[in-house]
Amino acid sequence: MRKSRTTRRVAALATGTALTALLTAAPAGAGTSDLPVVTASGETAALHDDEPGGNSDADDPAIWRNPADPGRSLVVATAKEGGLRVYDLDARTVQSLPAPKPPSEDDAPGRYNNVDLVTGLRTTSGRADVAVVSDRGNDRLRVYRIDPARPGGPLTDITDPAAAPVFSADQAEINDQRTAYGLATWTDRATGRSYALVSRRERTRLALLELVPAAHGTVGYRRVRTLDLPSSFRLPDGTTWRPCAEPGELPQVEGMVVDPATGTLYAGQEDIGIWRLRADLTGRPVLVDKVKEYGVPGTYDEESEECVPGTDPGYGGKRLSADVEGLTLLQDRDGDGHLLASSQGDDTFALYDREVSEGNAYEGGFRIGAATPTLDGVQECDGAAILDAPLGSRYPRGLLVVQDGEDTPAVPDGDGGTRTATGFKFVDLGDLRDAADL
Repeated sequence: MRKSRTTRRVAALATGTALTALLTAAPAGAGTSDLPVVTASGETAALHDDEPGGNSDADDPAIWRNPADPGRSLVVATAKEGGLRVYDLDARTVQSLPAPKPPSEDDAPGRYNNVDLVTGLRTTSGRADVAVVSDRGNDRLRVYRIDPARPGGPLTDITDPAAAPVFSADQAEINDQRTAYGLATWTDRATGRSYALVSRRERTRLALLELVPAAHGTVGYRRVRTLDLPSSFRLPDGTTWRPCAEPGELPQVEGMVVDPATGTLYAGQEDIGIWRLRADLTGRPVLVDKVKEYGVPGTYDEESEECVPGTDPGYGGKRLSADVEGLTLLQDRDGDGHLLASSQGDDTFALYDREVSEGNAYEGGFRIGAATPTLDGVQECDGAAILDAPLGSRYPRGLLVVQDGEDTPAVPDGDGGTRTATGFKFVDLGDLRDAADL
């Protein structure tokens, strides 16, 4: 979630702003100005989070590889109340799918937050590649079959109509919007069963949902178990700390990814850091890295709806600036690779060793800078996806797609101001490997 987009994140911004001088004075190697810079090779049309733009707000991408013709692969991306967008490798819109309408005019509308893919999912109509989406507005998962030959567009909604809310007991609770938020898919290699791991907005809870075939080729889900990450933390000085937020809100998770080789889930608790745990939600979570703001006290001011930060006690990490977002994997063919995380607060990306035996050690980072005056860099990145495989002549070494939280140039709103724009940037994975010396 971008800090500048909601009142809740204003609190975190206040803390981050107060820490700027401290972070600038961090030890050598902890800064960000010396990180390598890579540029995007393409970008989607801007989305606008207002009525004329259909309340569309870019959030999270996934990349589907067309096995018959890799050069015709697709990017599936969420646009909040704007539903789903499907793009080709030239970042052109192939299909636009609306989010569901609210049950009544007083209820929350559909709002697509995160998306991930499952290859060869078992359905009653045969195996299918599908996109799984967290519908935050309705607290449900939505499942779309991917068929590039389908007239009218490659995606078809095959969600079981009987699919129940993920976390909420009734519509009133859904309208409170403590609903399905972050999402990652996982197929257990031992059993062949496929799952979605889903986080809950403004809570620390994660849910493991098995994707199950339903009637007429549709797909539903059933809850397997849940796990609650910590909401407060014991600091080295003996005090207890929790990040500042509006009353009643807990530090949520959004960015998640599963390493398919080991069944390891990496979950980004936005104001805390990156957790490593088993994808079946058993065992003990391990905090791989912390955000720089970890341990900084703050007092919520009701009048300004902002947090007043205290003195930094120095317990935070050195690489991630809250929020931590956009987790994805760069998987090398030899079994090595990297975990990539968006450091939203300072517009950088961090890379960690994929090997658990190496403690997921930090191995550098990068920025995405401006390629031209019109193809700008990436700011406040929410979601990210990597496909490390040849995608035709356009991306022979693979592709990185990232959300850009401040797409430019600005567009006038007709009232003397500008419309807020977001979008997705496409980065040649070969360029990234070269720039970051991977």
